Amino acid sequence: MKPPACAQERGFTLIEVLVALAVVTLGMAALLGTLNSAAGTAGYLQDKTLAEWIALNQVATVRLSAQGPSKGSTDGEVDYAGRKWKWTQTVDDMPIPGVLSIVVKVRPSDVVASGDNAWYADVTGVVGDAVGAPRGDLPNWSTTPGLGTPGGTGTQGGAQNATGTATGSATGAGAPSLFNAPMTNPPLTNPGPQPHQ
Repeated sequence: MKPPACAQERGFTLIEVLVALAVVTLGMAALLGTLNSAAGTAGYLQDKTLAEWIALNQVATVRLSAQGPSKGSTDGEVDYAGRKWKWTQTVDDMPIPGVLSIVVKVRPSDVVASGDNAWYADVTGVVGDAVGAPRGDLPNWSTTPGLGTPGGTGTQGGAQNATGTATGSATGAGAPSLFNAPMTNPPLTNPGPQPHQ
């Protein structure tokens, strides 16, 4: 004899369903925690990148200024990428005469500072007095005085001997020169679409 049909069909008990739901809940909680941590890390790395760009911009601004930076600490705030950023800059002497170190630290303005760990970027640069400030004048590269000027004479050094002095020269009236050769390019033309014949 076969047993009744209702005896053959056995489902999950309430305890088994609750255990399965608990396992799924724990797995989903771990997955959501991992996703949240990854999103927070991506946002933090983006902020660190922007802070480093701001610090590098500040170092470049100090280097390009007409007068040298004054020693000491200064701070300020800048709007960048739709957000306010706080920066602090420290200029101090270095062991090399005429060279100053520039240390710039940057963090978002809405981050509460709690020591050196609150800064998102810390960039160090140097500036010195070895290079003069730009004067605004540029050399004239179109001609070289005494060499190849139209109607003039000039000398051009030849080969060098063992001591490094020039031996021989080429002289000539109106010698051609790369510096005063006309720089002309043929005009670019675009014939456009041609009608069918």
